[in-house]
Amino acid sequence: MTVVPDRLIGSCVAAATSTAAYRLGRRNPPGGAARWTRTNHRGESLTLLGGPSVAVGSLVGTAIAPGLPTRLRCAALLAGGTAAVLGAYDDLAGGADAKGLRGHLGSLARGQLTTGSAKLVGIGAAGLVAGGLTRPRGSGPTDRLVAGVLVAGTANLVNLLDLRPGRATKAVVVAALPALVRGGSGGDCLAPPVGAALALLAPDLAEQTMLGDAGANCLGALLGVAAAAGLRRRRSLFAATAVVTALTLASERVSFTAVIESTPGLREFDAWGRRPVTGPTP
Repeated sequence: MTVVPDRLIGSCVAAATSTAAYRLGRRNPPGGAARWTRTNHRGESLTLLGGPSVAVGSLVGTAIAPGLPTRLRCAALLAGGTAAVLGAYDDLAGGADAKGLRGHLGSLARGQLTTGSAKLVGIGAAGLVAGGLTRPRGSGPTDRLVAGVLVAGTANLVNLLDLRPGRATKAVVVAALPALVRGGSGGDCLAPPVGAALALLAPDLAEQTMLGDAGANCLGALLGVAAAAGLRRRRSLFAATAVVTALTLASERVSFTAVIESTPGLREFDAWGRRPVTGPTP
């Protein structure tokens, strides 16, 4: 069996699982529909169920995808599963008391464990373990640490992009394309989450659902695992981690939405497929 059919199996299983989970969740929402319902900037209701559905599809596809090395499969399931669970916890139980990296770190410094800070600690710890699993045997502790920072940082970065319908999914797909068209374990790892995310892109763009933290954090963690596994050269690994870290720190002061909307090309790609904006957006 060649690489392309192997990837198609993982991607198609993930897409089918994501779609089935979403339809089942809409028919019988765990805990009732109100638990998952939010109001968007148009004053319309949408559901958060898209995020857990994408996460479930991504993880099931990863679990059964042929050809994934055992260590990489374990890293992806650990990082993606932890990000999905803690993201869903933040979606359902989180408040507005602390926002951003600075806010969550400040809460921890004051001894306050918010849903956001719990997510920060949990995804960070899982990312460190998963990052170590992605490196070749015999890699030094510095390489393993940097790979872990890349996994956790990418999980957070994709979530920071989930401020407009479809934006996070588009970003993940674009970032995944180079690895998907090449051979290698990075592309094998990315096929399931890309398939799962694309399966629910239409209802996301239509503002019927959203990824939320559960979906965006999971997709970001899996992207980070694939990047850490695919970047075999130490210089490339360190450079990618530096870029993710810099973007995360920049988000504390710079609005990604403002940058995107003021940049030709990015603006049109970001708006592609979305409903027209009829009024100011947050």
